[in-house]
Amino acid sequence: MKLDGKVALITGAASGIGHQIARRYVEAGGRVVIADLNLEAATAAAKELGGDKDAIAVAMDVSNEEQVNAGVEKAAATFGTVDILVSNAGIQIVHPIEDFPFADWKKIMAIHVDGAFLTTKACVKYMYKQKSGALIYMGSVHSHEASPLKSAYVAAKHAILGLGRVMAKEGAQHNVRANVICPGFVRTPLVDKQIPEQAKELGISEERVIKEVMLGETVDKEFTMVTDIAEVALFLAAFKTNAMTGESIIVSHGWHMN
Repeated sequence: MKLDGKVALITGAASGIGHQIARRYVEAGGRVVIADLNLEAATAAAKELGGDKDAIAVAMDVSNEEQVNAGVEKAAATFGTVDILVSNAGIQIVHPIEDFPFADWKKIMAIHVDGAFLTTKACVKYMYKQKSGALIYMGSVHSHEASPLKSAYVAAKHAILGLGRVMAKEGAQHNVRANVICPGFVRTPLVDKQIPEQAKELGISEERVIKEVMLGETVDKEFTMVTDIAEVALFLAAFKTNAMTGESIIVSHGWHMN
């Protein structure tokens, strides 16, 4: 699967899943725009991936329409267009709903849902014009399942699945496809942060959070890896036709089976 110079804008790509996707895209011959709230980290990540020829950094708060539009415009001005969007930026905050601060609910929705909407709106302008493109959204097993303490996250990930399906239908006439990657628990700093938080809220040990809460429903008690998600993201970006559109690809060691 090759990208042959295609341009991908990846949000939240200074670290974690987004960074591994950017790395895999460059390896496959793509050019990447590392869009991240942390410009210093994004710049370092872009430099690591080859510098201006293959990767650039843009500062982007995905919940800020002006920053999103400016970042996408910089991507297109630098590389000529945007062929692929990977809407990956996300956060996690856990509370039982009776203790869930409304400000935290809105923050999760803004980053996950508003971010996916705003980046899509900005990128399809270029994709529709050239009659080709791939929209890839980072959903979750929680786009299909529910877990205690995650009301905002589960609601947001369900919304992303809906947006991806709508864009598969709207984008079809412009030869633009849309798909959602739905990982299980991936061992990243975002997941590591959840372990002590959930242990405290549930009144159990961190070891039990990992074995029972995070991996209890998997078939082999294994975390999904960032490299697994990057391979799926490359498959969706490089697929040659629009046969793969409107799909939710679950990568979870069998936690959720369609």
